[in-house]
Amino acid sequence: MAPRPDTPLLDRVTYPSDMRQFNDRELKQLADELRAETISQVSQTGGHLGAGLGVVELTVALHAVFDAPRDKIVWDVSHQCYPHKIITGRRDRMGTIRQGGGLSGFAKRKESPYDPFGAGHSSTSISAALGFAVARDLQGRCPEGLGDAVAVIGDGAISGGMAYEAMNNAGHLGKRLIVILNDNEMSIAPPTGAMSNYLSRLYTEGPFEELKAAAKTAASFLPPPFREGAKRAKELVKGMAVGGTLFEELGFSYIGPIDGHDMDQLLAVLRAVKARADGPVLIHAITKKGKGYAPAEGAPDKGHARAKFDVATGEQKKAKSNAPSYTKVFASALVQQAEMDEQICAITAAMPDGTGLDIFGERFPKRTFDVGIAEQHAVTFAAGLAAGGMKPFCAIYSTFLQRGYDQVVHDVAIQRLPVRFAIDRAGLVGADGPTHAGAYDIAYLANLPGMVVMAAADEAELMHMVATAAAIDDGPSAFRYPRGEGLGVDMPERGQVLEIGKGRVLKEGTRVALLSFGARLGEAMIAREELEVKGISTTLADARFAKPLDEDLILRLAREHEVLITLEEGAVGGFSSQVMHLLAHQGVLESGVKVRPMVLPDIFIDQASPREMYEVAAMNAPQIVAQALDALGVASLGDVRDTA
Repeated sequence: MAPRPDTPLLDRVTYPSDMRQFNDRELKQLADELRAETISQVSQTGGHLGAGLGVVELTVALHAVFDAPRDKIVWDVSHQCYPHKIITGRRDRMGTIRQGGGLSGFAKRKESPYDPFGAGHSSTSISAALGFAVARDLQGRCPEGLGDAVAVIGDGAISGGMAYEAMNNAGHLGKRLIVILNDNEMSIAPPTGAMSNYLSRLYTEGPFEELKAAAKTAASFLPPPFREGAKRAKELVKGMAVGGTLFEELGFSYIGPIDGHDMDQLLAVLRAVKARADGPVLIHAITKKGKGYAPAEGAPDKGHARAKFDVATGEQKKAKSNAPSYTKVFASALVQQAEMDEQICAITAAMPDGTGLDIFGERFPKRTFDVGIAEQHAVTFAAGLAAGGMKPFCAIYSTFLQRGYDQVVHDVAIQRLPVRFAIDRAGLVGADGPTHAGAYDIAYLANLPGMVVMAAADEAELMHMVATAAAIDDGPSAFRYPRGEGLGVDMPERGQVLEIGKGRVLKEGTRVALLSFGARLGEAMIAREELEVKGISTTLADARFAKPLDEDLILRLAREHEVLITLEEGAVGGFSSQVMHLLAHQGVLESGVKVRPMVLPDIFIDQASPREMYEVAAMNAPQIVAQALDALGVASLGDVRDTA
């Protein structure tokens, strides 16, 4: 274990108010210590590293100038808020971050008054901060009650359309609002699109040193000696092809670009804006993701999300698995299909690595599209590709596809366009907690007419479902799969096209039927073995499809067993609801079969390991066994034979 860093100034800071004892020189040292502490803490726990290192100076400057929690600092996405947590009363709990019962890896309202607005997804901060600003003014408590509203948003997140909707509204309302654009040229993947190109041109096509010097004093809020520099910056920016006029046309006073790692610049600009702003202001700060830690700076993802690591070398301490990850299996299967069909193309929304489409992109760069953090656009873009004769696979995490749901309905499902949705991170995902839980896609997709909805029980099934989706050309389809490694099953050389709406029976029994949809099949196998050992004859089946249902299989299981238990890694309203609807309409429920749906509970489950989260959800093998016993009316496995 690496020795803890020496942090004499940070040791004197429990809350931001403690920073008022420091002068500007000491604030610079505090930032250095905070960076070292962040690296040390994340090395022991794993988690988001690069984003936090990129905003260390900004975090210190914000808390030195503004008066949180009266002033509301809203972090977009908020995976960069580890330094913020350390100096807002949570340093002694950083060793619990992203663990069961510990700190969240994101901003979370119930965790601290210094987290005024929770996050986990992108592009929400400006809307939320504007809400705080309007609430402040409506209640007539400015500046004594609710204070300033500050949104910190990255260059990747600002590509999301919601950010522009908020800025347009903020400019119209004219409220005092401070937006800090944290421009590090690197969200999770390199940001794409015209917005990123525009931000790049702001400091690559013009004389950047002049821009920094001028922007340090730019805008009418600054003291008189610096007004000429501000004027030069404004003229220079307006002379660029796209320029700062974009923000000014939206009604914001634009200041920047400034060096986001230069404490002198940050403090001067923030103090001036706090003292003089009377409307919406955008401060454009240039930062470097992973700043100050060479292994993060040199990593392709700039140290975005890391396992525990060695501080000296940056080498991650990941446990090795013999089974491939579901994400990699999907990517390889899609490449295999695309080699046979040149119509197949792939779309991701700023997550090429996370969805495996970086692998596809290396093989088929012209057929791979990263549209940035724009899930709504991704879905409709895919619909247009489908209408144009292509076979698009839209690979988006379950929790992020929620952001494009209207487009799934309006642009894909109603028009019966053959868009294939590859839904990664289905079910409970562990350390990222409720904001990233893929709990709702079964319910929100299976209720759409004409939608084919599949779930992979293991990595071999995922290969078959990729092939099946590629073959579906008369309407939309979706297949879901969890985060992490597969079960280690034997893999086929090539995926086979499944018969639509048909499940499979793995083991036959007589008393209890376990019908799994998706990756709970592994736990169902264990539960079946326990039940069989104790004398309960149990059928094990894999539904494969939530829509269309395998009605013949479901009706047979219900009619031939005393108990039917359905399992799915999704919320109420999904597969089990479809099954219950079928059984009710067929009159099977009156026949005496006892049906027990096992779904995610009606709560948001906090971060922990996936197994611990499923324990909370009561969906692991012991709980499956308990459900069977309860339905059979026995108290324990020892009483089973008495009821046979």
